[in-house]
Amino acid sequence: MFDKASRSRDKLFTVLARTNEYDTARLGLAISRKHCRRATARNRIKRIIRESFREQQGQLRGIDVVVINQPAATTASNDEIRGSLDKHWQRCSKAKQEPKPNG
Repeated sequence: MFDKASRSRDKLFTVLARTNEYDTARLGLAISRKHCRRATARNRIKRIIRESFREQQGQLRGIDVVVINQPAATTASNDEIRGSLDKHWQRCSKAKQEPKPNG
């Protein structure tokens, strides 16, 4: 499904984004135990991602997004995570507006 997705990556997250046929944005989370052993840390990361996504849903309208954690996300502060996600949301909304190349 995400073969043709645009990818945004930094030290905390990999974000895959693809347009959908709906007028709403949808979020998928892949917060792996391999990169984040403690359940409390995984839940904190997921909670911050969901909150950030809710705040930015208006600009992400019509996009499906999957967020995948990197090992550094476990030790990152809440502000670092929010800052990283804000950059990813901006990239995703720009990728939606750019025309797709033929092929």
